[in-house]
Amino acid sequence: MLDVGDYVIDNVLGIERKTANDYLNSIIDGRLFTQLSKLKERYDKVVLIIEGNIYKALKERKIHKNAVWGSYITITLDLGVAILYTRNEEETAELIKRLSYYKPHTIPTTSTPRKPKANNIVEWQKFILQCFPHIGPKITQRILEHFGSIHAFCNASLYELTRIEGLTEQKAAEIYQIIHAVYRYSSKTSSAYTTDVQKNILDYVSADKKQKADLPPSNNHQD
Repeated sequence: MLDVGDYVIDNVLGIERKTANDYLNSIIDGRLFTQLSKLKERYDKVVLIIEGNIYKALKERKIHKNAVWGSYITITLDLGVAILYTRNEEETAELIKRLSYYKPHTIPTTSTPRKPKANNIVEWQKFILQCFPHIGPKITQRILEHFGSIHAFCNASLYELTRIEGLTEQKAAEIYQIIHAVYRYSSKTSSAYTTDVQKNILDYVSADKKQKADLPPSNNHQD
């Protein structure tokens, strides 16, 4: 059971599933837009699955189709939520399975943010953070609220980065690598490179554990 939505994939994609009748009921009582708005606040991508024949349900309920069309417009244009349709539970299950293959980094989720005005510090902070992979507007806001500054973010440990909602260990490792990889320039090839491009998450985790193990024990005794 989730506090918002019906399914979540990789803590990035939130899914709301409604049968045709439930969709009509949620339009009438107003909970549809509230539910989807909460999903948009939590996840970078949101999908609404409508299961069943919506037009058959319309006839049975004697609801005008304009009400449904109006809801589609609000959901897609105002809320930015994708609507997908299935005929039954089996198709819904198959669709969710296919959605689990979705890789956010392979498809641009947002356009490149524009450079803010010189005197707008907050917008510059957001702009810089969104230049990192896997960091969109929502995760940017979480990072600033959690760390308080870009300086604290760049000095965070790998573990601290994974505590940000939406950053898996793999994503956090990629960001950590970009921040800490040592830049080198080769005069022979006239190209730049880093010394640890082959490192993966296990390397960073191992290094983090070794660093903690090498620390001297704390002395809390008082003379």
